[in-house]
Amino acid sequence: MRPCSRFSFRALRAGLVLALVGATVACGSNGAEQRKDGGGDRPIPVTTQQVRMQPFSDTLLALGNVKARESITVTAKVSETVQQVHFESGDVVAAGAPLVTLTGRQQQAAFEQAQATANEAERLYQRQRELADQQLVARSTLDTQVALRDAARARVAQMRADIGDRVIRAPFAGVLGIRQVSPGALVTPGTAIATLDDTARVYVDFPVPEAMIATLGVGQQVAGTSTAYPGRTFEGQVSTVDARVDEATRSVVVRGDFANPDRALRPGMLLQVRLSRPERQALLVPEISIVQVGTDSFVYRVKPDSSVERVDVKIGARREGLAEVTEGLKVGDRIVVDGTGKLRVGARIVDAAGDKVPAGEVGAATKSSSAKAG
Repeated sequence: MRPCSRFSFRALRAGLVLALVGATVACGSNGAEQRKDGGGDRPIPVTTQQVRMQPFSDTLLALGNVKARESITVTAKVSETVQQVHFESGDVVAAGAPLVTLTGRQQQAAFEQAQATANEAERLYQRQRELADQQLVARSTLDTQVALRDAARARVAQMRADIGDRVIRAPFAGVLGIRQVSPGALVTPGTAIATLDDTARVYVDFPVPEAMIATLGVGQQVAGTSTAYPGRTFEGQVSTVDARVDEATRSVVVRGDFANPDRALRPGMLLQVRLSRPERQALLVPEISIVQVGTDSFVYRVKPDSSVERVDVKIGARREGLAEVTEGLKVGDRIVVDGTGKLRVGARIVDAAGDKVPAGEVGAATKSSSAKAG
């Protein structure tokens, strides 16, 4: 029985070896057939586009603060009680309009006394001058009376100014804020009565990196949007570029001037500003064609044999899905736009829906670019 069992075990082992060899041969045959069909080197379908110079006007986005053209906190010059308030919160007032009248009975009485003294001094002067013309009084007596008359006039002017300080007026036209005083309240110099802002036109100050100073200029168009008014765009223009660069942020403050006839923009509001820069010719590619790995940016450029190679590029400005290539590509290069995630260097591709540009157009674009460079 033992020899028979040994023989059966050997036969079984030999059968297993033959089966494994057959399976390996079959797999190898299938692989060879697949390679023969070309499945392993089958071109990858992508979309491509030819690079060309295009007019480009990039924009700068920044956050700015709205400021009134003129803005003050109305206060009193003297310590006195409020006799009458002539405005309500939110009123639009003209320049010179009375806002608050302070109690001034004492000053009014002093003014009347000074006026009476000045009138008497004037009468004495006229009398002394007539006598001096007749040589009945000395000239020195007339000079003394002239000095007394002038002093009385100065006193009247002083009292008139004191009374004027009791009426607080708007120094310019604008919108008043919330009223802070009531009749009978005691105000002192520095006491806030209300805010006054001229918002018929407003300023918007926003920072711009110092690297862009050379492209800034008075008159450039500025557009602003606010979360308070969805869908509305406010139009303005650059009125001033600050003379200094902030050492901490390396930016310069730019002031935009915005018309605000309906007073929708209010001081202190946050505005998203879009500054349009001058139009220029630029080498543009779709942003989706750029592969970003860490700090490196590259694209896949199509070679004449329909394979792709990696080309490192430097990116400039971006706008609306387009990116400016400042280094790495030239006019006429064809790059992969959609499908970069499936590619590797040397892979063969087929253009599924590419940008078919005639060779003559490529040559013309190249000549145009060379002529501009020259």
